[in-house]
Amino acid sequence: MEYFHWSIDPVFLHLGMLSIRWYGLLFVGGLLIGSHILRWIYKREGKDPSSIDDYLVYMIIGVIIGARLVHTLFYEPDYFLSHPIEILYIWKGGLASHGGMIGAIIATYLYAKRYGLDFIWLLSRLAIPAALASSLIRIGNFFNSEIIGIKAEGIPWAIVFEKVDMIPRHPSQLYEAIAYFIIFIILLLVYLQNSPKRSTKLLGGLYIVLVFSIRFILEFWKSRQADYILSSNLNVGQLLSIPFILVGIFWLVYANFLQSRKEKE
Repeated sequence: MEYFHWSIDPVFLHLGMLSIRWYGLLFVGGLLIGSHILRWIYKREGKDPSSIDDYLVYMIIGVIIGARLVHTLFYEPDYFLSHPIEILYIWKGGLASHGGMIGAIIATYLYAKRYGLDFIWLLSRLAIPAALASSLIRIGNFFNSEIIGIKAEGIPWAIVFEKVDMIPRHPSQLYEAIAYFIIFIILLLVYLQNSPKRSTKLLGGLYIVLVFSIRFILEFWKSRQADYILSSNLNVGQLLSIPFILVGIFWLVYANFLQSRKEKE
């Protein structure tokens, strides 16, 4: 069977000693598109969008720090604890989406506190652009030939990542990219079809449950990412996803049942 071979240069543009990578373009592009979506949401709900650019700075710092720390401490702890200075070498790769999520939540809290915004309101709106940005970031991983899938011989859509090896594999990055884009559409439709108050109750919990449930499932088709082996049948990505899924379920149950019950009383 003939498979599609992927060997594209992960660098989009070489400028002397400086290089611009596809991953970086898609990462920043996701944040910029997300800021425009938030600007539209602010205007739609009668809020002043003038501080969105500041929020973007908060998000970039929070996501990068959170993603880097979780990757180094949970996926390659032996190496980075022996070479702590290299935790700062983010240009060498190694960002964990679970940590990016934590960093985004902390950044959102700090930003909301500074500008007098309701934290839960803002966090729920962030869910919409976050899903789209996650999709673009996974496409960036595809350009880097990283987070590759397990062997997939006999499957017509399998891809040979020539920069890794000559084995046909599941394009797990594209699986996630497609799933996150579908989640983006779902969240956007939920937002458009519900009142702002109802959206606040639904969006954040839906995002967390959907994204990390998909992440948990798709981990079965990914190659091992951590530099150590767990005694559990689940991998690091799946174990890190479980707490998020539980938080998302709690959000939905509390916001839509317990809180509504209190309001009636």
